[in-house]
Amino acid sequence: MGKSKKKRARTSPNDIDNTSVYDVLNCDDIMHEILLRVPPSTLSKLIIVSKRWLSVVCNSSFRRCYLTQWGQEFRHLGFFVCNFLYLGRPRNGVCRPSWEPALPFLSTCKEGDDFMRSGILKKLGYFIDSCNGVILSGVHPKIYYVYHTMAKQRYQLPVPQQFYKTLCMALIVEEYLEGDICYKVIRAKCESKLRERNTVSIETYSSKTGKWKQTTLMCSTSFALVPRTVGMVVGGVVHWLAIWGKLVIYDPRLGDRNVALVKLPAGVLSQEHEESVLGESSDGLLQYGQSNNLGLEIWVLEKETGVGPSTYSNCTHLKYKWILRWRLNFKAIWKQIPTFSLYFKETQILSFLPQNSTSVFIRVGWNIFQCDLETKTAEVVNYQGRGASISWESSKVVPYFLPAWPHSSSVSVQNGT
Repeated sequence: MGKSKKKRARTSPNDIDNTSVYDVLNCDDIMHEILLRVPPSTLSKLIIVSKRWLSVVCNSSFRRCYLTQWGQEFRHLGFFVCNFLYLGRPRNGVCRPSWEPALPFLSTCKEGDDFMRSGILKKLGYFIDSCNGVILSGVHPKIYYVYHTMAKQRYQLPVPQQFYKTLCMALIVEEYLEGDICYKVIRAKCESKLRERNTVSIETYSSKTGKWKQTTLMCSTSFALVPRTVGMVVGGVVHWLAIWGKLVIYDPRLGDRNVALVKLPAGVLSQEHEESVLGESSDGLLQYGQSNNLGLEIWVLEKETGVGPSTYSNCTHLKYKWILRWRLNFKAIWKQIPTFSLYFKETQILSFLPQNSTSVFIRVGWNIFQCDLETKTAEVVNYQGRGASISWESSKVVPYFLPAWPHSSSVSVQNGT
């Protein structure tokens, strides 16, 4: 008798391919590695494919890996205007006219228009600072709000324990492990009388504890902070402008109460400067820019060799040096725009763009331009708002950016309401 042969089920190559693709698309680890290789312009389109893909992209671990590889991109919504005559004014100070909003906003796009019409700006008081889409606002010295635009959540901070007649502030925003956004708000006392002091009183609010904590910072030499300013936070480290041409560096991550004091660069073209701004470069360094009626100069602050920008180390034990990156004469810009060539002496540096080393905002009167430092060209920034009615001498005009990153409804501001 012949041996009976068992028929073997034949598997189609298409079935194997379909099974493999199905397994890949349902494995988060594999999708994580695939999406890391997708450029930002394409990634924003893939999140509408499925909720799973959106969940992978919005995961805090994936976000950190992706931003390390590709860098953070931002969307420009407009400019906030803060008038120092009203913010923290004394009882006999200048009163804000009823027709003037407490928080003016100059919109530059449709998203900015929608933000302005949402009504939230009427509930925030005066603008103080912003970071990663989170806005710090309020009325000195007792009322402060933190508003997360993407999550549309507002939180009112408890009343501070310390009274500071004049102060400067700082806002630190970081991503919490569970995906929540946590933050710290720092109030620093500014002495009204210029005395020889090597200490400064600060009060820090943490969204993790929900409380204010008072601390006294110390320095080896005398210093005094510039009032009515905000600190520039780079890598969790706060940088405040100080009088007598100095910069104060404070790292709150270590719990150390000592601060470093660094002399600001003098400059050649802008030695007698009228405006100065702080920002963050594309390579994660502190940027300092200053301008006068001739032009502008920009430096970055570098640490000693061998210390990375994210290394936790006592800022007082480090050596710093200023590296000049840009020197630009305003005449070189306005030669290409004859309409403003006669007004080059009125040009001022306005602010940096976030994590950008090649562009700055400058202004002539109420006209705002984005200046490309490499090509020495300027492009007008069109905005909606009463630019002509702004008191530019007593106001701070700050660009407002949102991180260009998909946002899940599950992500919220910690302690938000």
